[in-house]
Amino acid sequence: MSVTKANVQDVPVLNKLINSAYRGAESKKGWTTEAEILGGLRIDEDALKSYFSKGNSCILKYTDKNGIISGTVYLELNEPELYLGMFAVSPMVQGKGIGKLLLAEAEVLALKNSCDRIAITVISSRTELIEWYERNGYISTGTSIAFEEISGRFGEPKQTDIRLIAMEKRLNPKAFEEK
Repeated sequence: MSVTKANVQDVPVLNKLINSAYRGAESKKGWTTEAEILGGLRIDEDALKSYFSKGNSCILKYTDKNGIISGTVYLELNEPELYLGMFAVSPMVQGKGIGKLLLAEAEVLALKNSCDRIAITVISSRTELIEWYERNGYISTGTSIAFEEISGRFGEPKQTDIRLIAMEKRLNPKAFEEK
């Protein structure tokens, strides 16, 4: 069991994992589904491949003892913050600490790159997910963006007035230095 950087050869598996965690019947087996809020694909292979050519980003993957990728997160450095997105854990293994492990690795990467916070966006109606992030140290910044402003990037809305709220976690660089 380990968290490592993904590579372009992982794209087909990552694509299936991310889409199954967010949309469709498979996603409903976990607690992080967006199937009732958004339709269509969350990501496709071409979009995933494009992330590997960006110099300021990486995708981390969680691989279990059998070599199966069951968690992933996209990270983009925008000093002094690290943006965290496309966070997905297989619905079949949600609730087993994989998400927390990926968050911890994101914090390590942020601190190694002189970032003092991690930024995320969450669909405002996803109260259970917002509460999970709050339990993990994230707070609302008080800003949000209407889904229409990013239309076409993350699926087709099934509801009106979808907003993405901004959240962040402030990091303590001294805590990293002491380790």
